[in-house]
Amino acid sequence: MENKYLVIGGTGKTGRKVVSNLKEQGLNVQIGSRSATPPFQWEDPSNWSRVLEDIDRMYIVFYPDLAVPGAYEAIDRLTEVAKTAGVKKAVLLSGKGEKEAERCEQLIANSRLDYTLVRASWFNQNFSESFFVDPVKSGYVALPMPDAKIPFVDTGDIADVVTAALTDDKHNGQTYEVTGPRKLTFGEVVQEISDATGRTISYQPITLEEYTEGMKKAGLPADYIWLFEYLFKEVLGNPKNQVVSSDVERVLGRKAKDFSEFAAETAETGVWEQKVTHV
Repeated sequence: MENKYLVIGGTGKTGRKVVSNLKEQGLNVQIGSRSATPPFQWEDPSNWSRVLEDIDRMYIVFYPDLAVPGAYEAIDRLTEVAKTAGVKKAVLLSGKGEKEAERCEQLIANSRLDYTLVRASWFNQNFSESFFVDPVKSGYVALPMPDAKIPFVDTGDIADVVTAALTDDKHNGQTYEVTGPRKLTFGEVVQEISDATGRTISYQPITLEEYTEGMKKAGLPADYIWLFEYLFKEVLGNPKNQVVSSDVERVLGRKAKDFSEFAAETAETGVWEQKVTHV
C-alpha cells in the first residue's frame, strides 16, 4: 500500500522543499500548516487527530524552535495523537547543540514509532529568507559573537536528508547531524555575501546586550527576543555546534553545499539588492 506523508511546517524553509521532493517522487503528500485543510496549528491541538488521519509517515518542524517553553509538551502530545492515529514513522527536525531540543528528541526516540532525528546547524537561508536578510540589504550587519565559527547548512541539504529518512527505512533509529562543509564566522559570511553581490556590506561586532536592546527598540515580541538570546548564548557558544559533520555526504552520497555556492546562487535572485528609498 502507498504511504501517505504529512509535512508539518510544509510551507517553511525546509518543509516546502521536502514537500517538493516527495511530490517529484510521485508520493502522496499532505501539508501541515495554518492555511491547509484541515489546518494544523501548534497552539491548537483540537484537530490534530483530523490532520493525522490516514497518515503513515510525518516530518515534524516545531515553530519557532524546540527550545521554547511549551515545545516539549507539544511534541509529547503530538506523539501520542500520532500513535493513536496509526502513524508509523516520524522524522524530527532538531537543533544541533540544543539541550532542550534533545529532550524533545527523546520523546520521539522512546515513542515506539520508527524515527529519524535530524539535528541541523544554523541555516544559510537565515541570511536570505529570514532574520538577517534586511541587515544584508542595508549593507550593515551588526551581530554578537564575532568569534563563533558556525558550519552553516543549506536548507536544500536538510530537505534531501529528511526526504531520504522519510522514504527509506534504512535510516530508522538514526540521528544525523547536518552541517555545511566548513565553519565561518559572521564576519566571513558577510564577506562571502559581499563578494557574491559585488556590494560593500559591513559587519559590525556588538555585544549580546546591545543586540537585545536593539530588538527591544524595534518592538519585537518578548518570546522572540528570549529565543535569540538563548540561541546566541547557549547554542552558538556550544562547542558541539561548531563541529563539521559528514552526515550529509553519508546519507546522500554527495558533499554538502558550501556557503559560497549558496551565496552565488542567491545573489543571482536579486534578494540582496540594496533597498532604494525614493523621496
